[in-house]
Amino acid sequence: MMRRDTEKARYREATIQLDQLVPADHLVRQIEAALDFSFIYDEVASLYAPIGWPSIDPVRLVKMVLLQYLFGIRSMRQTVREIETNVAYRWFLSLDLLEPVPHFSTFGKNYTRRFRDSGLFEAIFERVLGEAVAAGFVDPSVFYIDATHVKANANKKKFDRVQLAAEARAYQDQLDAEIHRDREVHGKKPLPPARREPGGREVKQSTTDPDSGYYVKDEREKMFAYSWHTACDRHGFVLGAIVTGANVHDSRIFHELLAQVMARAGRPYAVAVDAGYKTPAIAHLLREQAIRPVMPYTRPKGLPGRLRKQDFVYDAYLDAYLCPEPQALRYRTTNRDGYQEYVSDPVICQSCPLLETCTQSRDHRKVILRHVWQDDLDEAEHLRHTPWNRRTYAERKETIERIFADLKQKHGLRWTLLAGGARNTAQAMLVYAVMNLKKLATWRWRQTCAGRWMLLFLSMAQTKASEIHFRRPLSTI
Repeated sequence: MMRRDTEKARYREATIQLDQLVPADHLVRQIEAALDFSFIYDEVASLYAPIGWPSIDPVRLVKMVLLQYLFGIRSMRQTVREIETNVAYRWFLSLDLLEPVPHFSTFGKNYTRRFRDSGLFEAIFERVLGEAVAAGFVDPSVFYIDATHVKANANKKKFDRVQLAAEARAYQDQLDAEIHRDREVHGKKPLPPARREPGGREVKQSTTDPDSGYYVKDEREKMFAYSWHTACDRHGFVLGAIVTGANVHDSRIFHELLAQVMARAGRPYAVAVDAGYKTPAIAHLLREQAIRPVMPYTRPKGLPGRLRKQDFVYDAYLDAYLCPEPQALRYRTTNRDGYQEYVSDPVICQSCPLLETCTQSRDHRKVILRHVWQDDLDEAEHLRHTPWNRRTYAERKETIERIFADLKQKHGLRWTLLAGGARNTAQAMLVYAVMNLKKLATWRWRQTCAGRWMLLFLSMAQTKASEIHFRRPLSTI
């Protein structure tokens, strides 16, 4: 018999609690059980006047933006529309079915007037990460560090060409001291103080979002973007992040990011990075900190068919490079960039059968550069061949690369709608706090469910054992 549903249910009145409409295993319930959001009141107490018209609950405002990033909603306007019809979202915000949802511009106004530069979003990130650490979910033995690009909300055709000021490297003072010591060992005079140029390289600066950087991956992919430099642990918990323009090289931020993460999680046993971080300065820092470097293979540089640097053998006793022919390239000087120069004898090279494949210099002189921290980089290269390093480097695709994939696929961060470095940093802290919070809530929920099943199993086992104990004497009568 065919059934026809009537429309009377649309207008039927019912008395029901909002809590009864949200499934017991819904994600918002798991999050609410995993984290006590009342700490936000203490963080923002100084941002509100003691008297005046009552404001919107700051916890509710923060939860609204958490819902946006938690479920990958594209904008706050769309988030408000979703909250109006989703009972689970209303339950999470403590809104009844008749209470109006705050206007979509409310959070933006509060950010501009109160939350900006307050450290609120960093505090939320720290609190979530602290809960994960306290629960024993974070494994800080290995840090996985990398960066991904998020497209800026800027037209790549609207820009000015500006002279970018030369940035001082974090390790410059240490490098200068090492250069001075190396020149003394080789009997060279100290280098005179360098003349600081007023400007650095010329770059394209967006007129829409000057804080972004021009990013060029290939001929087809050119854009203004931000770099999200990120570190995580073995379980995929984000431990720290720094947002810069996309024209800042990954290795320039490594020292600052490592210090930030070590302040939160302590000193790791190893740090796994990709080829962009395989530099003498980073290898020296890790070795100095007694941290095991996990770095990949890098393809040799140079023209095909010509002798490369690895074709020459460095002899530490002679402090010279030995070429395939019986000649030693002797030390000449150490330049300002920290590279030792080893040169050949042009008289010998002039009659060498490998001259055409060795050098194209007019004076028939071969020059090889060796960094003062090359020994640290060589040690990282030796460790690359160990089984432990191979396994650890392979875990990058399951940790840091998966975080970037979830960031763009599930949380809508292939591009950002926000302008300015400060707002993008706040967005990074919120998104990574949400990703950590989701993992924390899910793992705690599984633990709770596993504990419930274990208690049920034990109670059933005890009941069964008591029945057996009770029946055994009867069976022997």
